[in-house]
Amino acid sequence: MSDPTTDRNYALGTAPDAPAARAPELPYRPPMPRRYRPRIGLIGCGGISAHHLAAYRDAGWAVTALCDVDEARARRRREEFQLDAPVFTDAGELLARADVDVVDVALHPEVRAPVLAAALRAGKHVLSQKPFVTDLATGRALVDLARARGVKLAVNQNGRWAPYLSYARAALAAGLLGEVQSVAIRIHWDHTWCAGTPFEDVPHLILFDFGIHWFDAVAQFFRGRRALAVHALTARAPGQTMRPPLLAAAQIRFDTGLATLAFDGAARFAPEESLLITGTAGTLRSRGKPLESDRVELTTAAGTAVAVLEGRWFNDGFRGAMGELLCAIEEDREPANAAADNLRTVALCLAACRAADTGQPQAPEVP
Repeated sequence: MSDPTTDRNYALGTAPDAPAARAPELPYRPPMPRRYRPRIGLIGCGGISAHHLAAYRDAGWAVTALCDVDEARARRRREEFQLDAPVFTDAGELLARADVDVVDVALHPEVRAPVLAAALRAGKHVLSQKPFVTDLATGRALVDLARARGVKLAVNQNGRWAPYLSYARAALAAGLLGEVQSVAIRIHWDHTWCAGTPFEDVPHLILFDFGIHWFDAVAQFFRGRRALAVHALTARAPGQTMRPPLLAAAQIRFDTGLATLAFDGAARFAPEESLLITGTAGTLRSRGKPLESDRVELTTAAGTAVAVLEGRWFNDGFRGAMGELLCAIEEDREPANAAADNLRTVALCLAACRAADTGQPQAPEVP
């Protein structure tokens, strides 16, 4: 029989609503250099390059050279964006040009590293497509080469400038949440468009190529914490015909704190993405359609504030990734999306892939 003196202290009751508060203004919009206007060379003119070029056009940045092994594809991009830029099929020819200051290397990981190295040796600042590398040794070598050549090497983690993720990062930097306790990320997003494309050949399409955005978010939210173990698993969706599993989940245990990630790449109906961060001083949450989530709810002791955000992941994310690199060049500092920092993200992601393959938790390799 229950004891009424203890029942009143039972903690599963409904918490009272927090009072409304004003949403804090935070610097979440893509960064822009003040005066630096470089000449950009693009290597790789596949499907995603249209978003790169649209972002650069909208920012007013000049693209002065294009390169792709498929010359017709590069020419189509030049015509689509009305660029006054020569077209090359050999990356070495583009890298030899004096009218290219910054190179955007938008190639698949398996062929990207040698081109990144060549661009760094040519003295160019470089923005690498993500995932940065498929092994940490290659990543460390590229970071060391960039430092030796005195140039900047950044990674196109464009998800960092999705409005809700950027606002969350800014809220953490401002101390509004205190110390992060837990992060929960759920992504229900139809990824079957990859069928018949080179992406179908990626064994861990969801955890590695797709999930890298949210492993990067976790690495940023738990900045300064040591990841002790990563658990992960994958599964095939009912009726799935694509080769890589479309369902995946991961859990990351830090020295203090826990992150959970769930991915459904076969969600055809009502797709959405959601984020929940709990901290010692507040909670932040966001939920919305993929690429369109523009509301963040922040609850602290002051009350609950709802921020309605400007912009969209596509193409603000691409403008943010390149913009941060250009600001770093102008200010002669390390970019926030520096390759050296991104090795922490890659280490988490690779540990998740190993955990899914072995069925055993994995300690992330130290970058």
